[in-house]
Amino acid sequence: MIAASEFQRRRRQLMRIIGRDAIAILPAAPERIRNNDAHYPYRQDSDFHYLTGFDEPHAVLALVPGRKAGEVILFCRERDAERERWDGTRLGPERAVGGLGLDDAFPIDDIDDILPGMIEGRDRVYYHFGREIEFDQKLIGWVNRVRAQVRQGAHPPHELVALSHILHDLRLFKSRAELRLMAKSAQIAAQAHLRAMRATRAGGSEAMIAAELLHALHSNHAVPSYEPIVGGGANACVLHYRANNALLRDGDLLLVDAGAEFHCYASDITRTWPVNGRYSAPQRALYELVLEAQYRAIDEARPGRPFTAMHDAAVRTLTRGLLKLGLLEGSVEANLKSGAYKRYYMHKTGHWLGLDVHDVGDYRIDNEPRLLEPGMVVTVEPGLYIAPDEGGIDAKWKGIGIRIEDDVVISAKGPEVLSEALPKEPDAIEELLANR
Repeated sequence: MIAASEFQRRRRQLMRIIGRDAIAILPAAPERIRNNDAHYPYRQDSDFHYLTGFDEPHAVLALVPGRKAGEVILFCRERDAERERWDGTRLGPERAVGGLGLDDAFPIDDIDDILPGMIEGRDRVYYHFGREIEFDQKLIGWVNRVRAQVRQGAHPPHELVALSHILHDLRLFKSRAELRLMAKSAQIAAQAHLRAMRATRAGGSEAMIAAELLHALHSNHAVPSYEPIVGGGANACVLHYRANNALLRDGDLLLVDAGAEFHCYASDITRTWPVNGRYSAPQRALYELVLEAQYRAIDEARPGRPFTAMHDAAVRTLTRGLLKLGLLEGSVEANLKSGAYKRYYMHKTGHWLGLDVHDVGDYRIDNEPRLLEPGMVVTVEPGLYIAPDEGGIDAKWKGIGIRIEDDVVISAKGPEVLSEALPKEPDAIEELLANR
């Protein structure tokens, strides 16, 4: 868990950046209807969670630097015994101040009467425009109400500023507490993968493996950080395969891309293993190539290296290996220049990881690749995907899809792989499967 003092530190840091003549306004994520009157499981907005740790809907956070009556104000639902009997306990404004380390809290139903007065006198309003159109309209209405009182001496804001760039740069660097949660998330996801490996049988189904993953996640007080990908055989060549409903066949590989979300922090792990427990010669050749590419890419996950260095290392390794296997022709440099490798490897090698699976943060600064720094967390996930209808190649390669993905902390000591407990060496995987 993250202490209330850390959320307070984050809010202070953000307020120092936006300045004493500004206000930042963040609404909680709304509840979403799945169908008719059934809701999706509630998941708090990542930015709102980052600044509050408060995971109820129908709430708004206002940060008003320098305000004498209180800088950190939460609007939230009041306690309601009748509704709490149906929907669960609410924190309520009275308990929110002490529980969350706030300066003040008000009922959400009073926001129309109170928040415009906080906006008045501020030069800039920081806010995420475009996320929730209904709240956008409310905010514009509050600002216009202040503008309408200019003749009475009101001072309306003259600038509406996107909050994302500032806040997301703060989120990019993880604290020790965040890294502990992410390590736990990776540990839970690794346990889920191990359970899935042990449950894999020819004649079984992708759906059964997906069920094993969910069992392991929920048993460890986690939820999926994204919809798992469970692709057997040629389905592994579909990058965002989600049907998860085919039978598992003897001789095929099974690609499983599944992560956990623990206290809102995500992991993102992929492994590829043989359904029958043994890699065929073509499968092993491609698997070992992807694994080599991943090792080379992870070695680039160091402070001072550009974010693109991981991808460049993976692509060069894959291209060189594909040439040796006869799947590409020509020289390494010519294939790199032409992008011929994209025939089999068409995605990037990683992304930021944190409160979101594809976490926030700029990848380029002044149009140059961002340099890696301690505290950042990335995924490293090279792969090869040879479609079953790929022409001009030996049939033994067709329909093989492989990806290997780990979660890596950028550290002054070198790359720290959060998911290293999950086997990925082919011999280790075969040994594990032999003892199912």
